[in-house]
Amino acid sequence: MNKYLPLILLGVLLNAFAQIALKQGMKTIGKFSFCFQNIIPIATKVAINPYIITGLACYVISVVVWLLVLSRVDVSYAYPLLSIGYIVVALASKVFFDEPVGPVRWAGIIVICIGVYLITRSAS
Repeated sequence: MNKYLPLILLGVLLNAFAQIALKQGMKTIGKFSFCFQNIIPIATKVAINPYIITGLACYVISVVVWLLVLSRVDVSYAYPLLSIGYIVVALASKVFFDEPVGPVRWAGIIVICIGVYLITRSAS
């Protein structure tokens, strides 16, 4: 196993957590129309929403971690491992937001898992 895999996973998990936090933030804000009158009110709600702030902070940290990863690992190895985020986000969406994840999505997730396994086995 690649010794940088934990660092890669940290970056992936931070990115996935950011998605979940941003989704929760937007759930609290609710649907809105894209129009000129909404720019200030929606921007204000977004700017002070703790979930949005947390999600954006996780993104920033994940970028820093990813830069560390790219300075140490082949991008052809590291980049495909970002697909682990699909698995994490699908599971978290089901658990936290009760989103439907049907058989076809689960099949896709299994295919992703197999691909990630094969990629990690190819590390030198």
